[in-house]
Amino acid sequence: MEDIKTDLKSLSLEELKAEMETIGEKPFRAKQLYEWLHVKLARDYDEMTNIPKSLKEKLSDGYTYTSLNIVEVQTSKIDGTKKYLFALNDGNLVESVWMKYHHGNSVCISSQVGCRMGCRFCASTIGGLERGLLPSEMLDQIYAISRDTKERVSNVVVMGTGEPLDNFDNLLKFIALITDENGLNISQRNITVSTCGIVENMRRLADKNLQITLALSLHGATQEKRRALMPIAEKYDLDEVIAACKDYFEKTGRRITFEYSLVGGVNDTEEDAEDLCRLVSGLNCHINLIPVNPIKERSYVESQKKDVMRFKDKLEKKHINATVRREMGRDIDGACGQLRRRHHNKESQ
Repeated sequence: MEDIKTDLKSLSLEELKAEMETIGEKPFRAKQLYEWLHVKLARDYDEMTNIPKSLKEKLSDGYTYTSLNIVEVQTSKIDGTKKYLFALNDGNLVESVWMKYHHGNSVCISSQVGCRMGCRFCASTIGGLERGLLPSEMLDQIYAISRDTKERVSNVVVMGTGEPLDNFDNLLKFIALITDENGLNISQRNITVSTCGIVENMRRLADKNLQITLALSLHGATQEKRRALMPIAEKYDLDEVIAACKDYFEKTGRRITFEYSLVGGVNDTEEDAEDLCRLVSGLNCHINLIPVNPIKERSYVESQKKDVMRFKDKLEKKHINATVRREMGRDIDGACGQLRRRHHNKESQ
């Protein structure tokens, strides 16, 4: 069985220094390499002008260099949002979205190839889970987009394909690297990680005391409603999930975001709004209402505009902070998993 090579781009600066020592190189080479990898965003060794050929050869032989290839880019004619389909080194495909806001550029990245969570209205989960992404594969979605757009990314949302807390250790390593002052140095406060509610890992994350925003995919305000939409609710009771959210706020001081996809006639009634008000009462939170993106493999439809506004008004009357997510890239397979799914379908025809 062949040895699995160390992934260069997933190493911290300290780990890179240790590797340089192991292969008989001076420690300063680690700093040079790290800068090429995480600041200058080099696509390969050829771009590293101050690294000697002998070291490049050692690295080529002994390490994996993660560099994602752009397979397809769709650009929205409505708002300039770009949707990227990337090929990983093993041929798997992942999606990312680049969104331009007045407060800066935001990239939504994937954390897994596929997903095992099975949420009923999501295209990402239809083929199941292939594998978790390495820290480098999460990073390089951002790096490749930065190179392509020639613009700085200031906000990162780990909310694309996959359940980030189902890839916990790689996620933590990714956060450490993307926020490292020697790298892109994105503030922890500008990072949002979503979860559909893996309770024990929400608690583990709270114990790390990071300053990132935790976004819970809620989608139903009662255990019954949630169970109908999200298979994970079979494993974790809603009370447990909300308790883990409270724990996260108490330990980090970071307000929780609840993602609530509005599905026409399923979870968008006045009664649903009342249930939601009761559920989050007294919690320091923000509710992001998301009119669901219809996908052809599922029968769900998005809520009507009047129902969305009535739902939001109900929350605001109870002094609950709520916004309706502005549709970005609606004309370009904007929702999670749609572009990858379409590409797979095309390939298999």
